[in-house]
Amino acid sequence: MFPKKTLLSVAGVLAATLLVSACSSGGDTAGTAAAPGAPGAGSNQSAPPATVTIEPANADNISPTTPIVVKAANGKLLDVTVTSAKGKAVAGKVATDGLSWTNTDVLGYGGTYKIVAHAQSTDGKSIEKDGQVTTLSPTKQANANLIPAPSAVKSSGVGVGQPIVFSFGVAVKDKAAVEKALNVESSPKQEGSWYWMDDKNVHYRPKVYWQPGTTLTVTAKIYGVDFGNGVFGAEDRTETYKVHDSWIAKADGNSEQMQIFHNGSMVKSMPISMGKDATPTHLGAHVISDKQANYTMDSCTYGVCPPDPKAYRSDEKFSQRISNDGEFVHENPNSVGQQGSSNVSHGCINLNAANAEWFFQNFGLGDVVEVTNSGGPQLPVWDLYGDWSKSWTDWQKGSAL
Repeated sequence: MFPKKTLLSVAGVLAATLLVSACSSGGDTAGTAAAPGAPGAGSNQSAPPATVTIEPANADNISPTTPIVVKAANGKLLDVTVTSAKGKAVAGKVATDGLSWTNTDVLGYGGTYKIVAHAQSTDGKSIEKDGQVTTLSPTKQANANLIPAPSAVKSSGVGVGQPIVFSFGVAVKDKAAVEKALNVESSPKQEGSWYWMDDKNVHYRPKVYWQPGTTLTVTAKIYGVDFGNGVFGAEDRTETYKVHDSWIAKADGNSEQMQIFHNGSMVKSMPISMGKDATPTHLGAHVISDKQANYTMDSCTYGVCPPDPKAYRSDEKFSQRISNDGEFVHENPNSVGQQGSSNVSHGCINLNAANAEWFFQNFGLGDVVEVTNSGGPQLPVWDLYGDWSKSWTDWQKGSAL
């Protein structure tokens, strides 16, 4: 039997030992199970399941340009298929990290598309996610028709005064939305701007004439663009124009001469006869829009028909149109005696046979005829290519942006 004092000492030692063990952060923990959720318990806990989201999710009436985006979390995408109602696959691409997929093909109007995505979580378990979207159906579709037609000037190029024209064939309500989808990139870079002539036609011209040798890349990214009133863009379009040498003719009604400038240097002068007092030639810069070696000029084409005394119909040679109301540069043997001395035409610029043929051979679409001292009014901005009648400040006001 131990003495009472000895028993108390042993109890104190045991208590101290237990206290040290309870507070210690080290020591051997082998064989000790960690509490659920505590560090060290991960090997016994399953990985969180993978999740897949589709954007837009089961949406109707979306724009065909709205991207379909499939995303994975807590895992990676295995595959994504998007198919139309007719079974056509829509191409797409999985991101390098395997966490997202986006379509690379554009969708069509008025279509239904089924989406099936498979993903795998980190523990190897697979899941499937399905979805569906439908695209809007336009009341009408608008095409971006270009003037001049790129095919018509592919070999010849255009002159320094040529505006670029988009004609849509239907009225555009939201001009700002459409204009944002249009672009003209000039090389070398030159300042330019759009001008809406009316609800269907928008023109682009530089601040000053194009530099000779300029390349123009014209783009209309209108597919899926809402024109307003149920009209949407039919398809995107990109075309390229080349600006040829500078050819500018300066026709003076006082001197009755037309001086010809090639790349800034005068190379020729020829006698002319412009419009008489009753039918004066318009003032200002005209741009050639068409050329025909043989052409029947009929005033009825712009509303002046017999028995109006101003009406006429005649067959002419080497004709180049400079406005949409009957003004041409052309040969006229009947006015040779007045060429260089008086104005007797219906508004055209008359030349003798030799000068008319020379002019026809050297001038073409987009080249410029500047008219001064004709006694006529300014060429209206809306008269085909009356674009240069506006100052740069006023021209910029015609933009919808």
